[in-house]
Amino acid sequence: MIGRLAVRTGWAVAAVAAAAWLALVEAFWLPLRAGAVPIPLSVLAAVAGNLLLVPLAHRLSGSRAVAVLPGVVWLAVALGATVRRPEGDLVLVGGGVTGGVGLAFLLFGVVAAAFAVGRVLAAPVRPAPTGSGSGGAR
Repeated sequence: MIGRLAVRTGWAVAAVAAAAWLALVEAFWLPLRAGAVPIPLSVLAAVAGNLLLVPLAHRLSGSRAVAVLPGVVWLAVALGATVRRPEGDLVLVGGGVTGGVGLAFLLFGVVAAAFAVGRVLAAPVRPAPTGSGSGGAR
């Protein structure tokens, strides 16, 4: 029992760390440009990351609660990028082309996380395996 709890806790910590790192990197990719053309790489990474990280956390930990954590942490970090720091720095700005990419980043990232969490929570619960696992009853 304690071993299973330790494994779930370990996967929960790994899922939270991966989601936080992913959101932070994506937020700093928001102003990415090729000349004057904005490249919405952060939007694509947010969608792909949230669609992959949530079911991966569920598969590795076996816990639906752990599967919800990456989406929640991603949203917290992404919203934290919208807050101006005391020094005046602002990562996710609200105006111009960069503001449009930032809005798409938040919108599509949250929708992808919600979709992935919904798929995990709506899936049927697998029964715990019983028996010795040898395949035959004697």
